[in-house]
Amino acid sequence: MIRSMTGYGIAEQTYNAKKVSVEVKTLNSKQLDLQVKLPNELRFAELDFRNRIGAKLQRGKVDVVITITDTDLTQTYHIDQDIVKAYKEQIESISAQLGIAPAEDMAAVLFRMPGIFNVPVENYDEAFVAKVAETLDQALDIVDNFRIQEGQTLKKDLLHRVELILDLLGQVEPYEKSRHEVIKQRITKNLSELTTTGQYDENRFEQELIYYLEKLDITEEKVRLRQHCNYFNESCDDDQAGKKLGFIAQEMGREINTLGSKANEVNIQKIVVKMKDELEKIKEQVCNIL
Repeated sequence: MIRSMTGYGIAEQTYNAKKVSVEVKTLNSKQLDLQVKLPNELRFAELDFRNRIGAKLQRGKVDVVITITDTDLTQTYHIDQDIVKAYKEQIESISAQLGIAPAEDMAAVLFRMPGIFNVPVENYDEAFVAKVAETLDQALDIVDNFRIQEGQTLKKDLLHRVELILDLLGQVEPYEKSRHEVIKQRITKNLSELTTTGQYDENRFEQELIYYLEKLDITEEKVRLRQHCNYFNESCDDDQAGKKLGFIAQEMGREINTLGSKANEVNIQKIVVKMKDELEKIKEQVCNIL
C-alpha cells in the first residue's frame, strides 16, 4: 500500500498524576532524518524510542516531542518558606543599612529570587517508561494512518497523470504515419535540387530512405514507454514503493526524451512537451512517497 511521507499525530495519556504527551511530525526525506526531544530523565530510554520510531516510519524527516507534565501541582511543587524568610530578612537589613526605602510590593521581589521553588527530581520507573512507549506507539499509529490516507490521494493523482501520458502517446500515431511521406518528399526535393539533371538512382534512393526512416523510427520507444507506464501503475500497490516509482519515472523520462529527439515532426514534439510536463508532476509527487 502506498504511503505518503507527510504525516502528523499526537497522543496523550495520564499515569500516576503525570500527563504524557507525544507529538510526531513527518515530512519527505531520502533517508530517515530523526529528531527526538524528551525530558532529561528519559534519556536512558531514547535508543528504544528511536528504534520504535524507525521501525514504524522507516523514512522521512521525523520530529518527535515527548513531554511530561504534572496533573497535581500541589503535591509536587513547593515554595521553600525558610529561603523566602531569609531573603526577606536580608533585604530589610540591607535596606536599613543603606537607607533604602523598602519595596512597596515585597512579595513580587521575593518571588523573583532564585531557589525558592522546591522542584523534586523525577525518577521514572520501568512501568512509567512503558507507558511513555505505549503513548509513543499510539502517536505513531496515528501518523501511519495519516500517511496511508495521504498516500491514497497521491496514488489517485499519479494514476491520473500516467493515464494522461498514455493518452498523449496515442495521439502520436496519426502524425507518425504522415511523417514518413513528408520525409520522403523532403529528401526527393533535396536530391532534385542537388543534381543538375534531376535524375538519381531509384534503388539507392530507396535504400537511403529506409535507412533514414529506421533511424527516426519511434516504435520501440512507444512500446517501452507504454510498458513503463503499466509497470508504474502496478507498482503503486507495493509497500515502500517511493524509490521504485522514482526509478520507473526516470525510465519513462528516457523514452519520452528519445521519442522527442527522433520525432522530427513539430506536432509530435508538442505532444512530447506535454508528456514531459505530466512526468515532472509525477516526479514531484513521487518524492513524497515512502
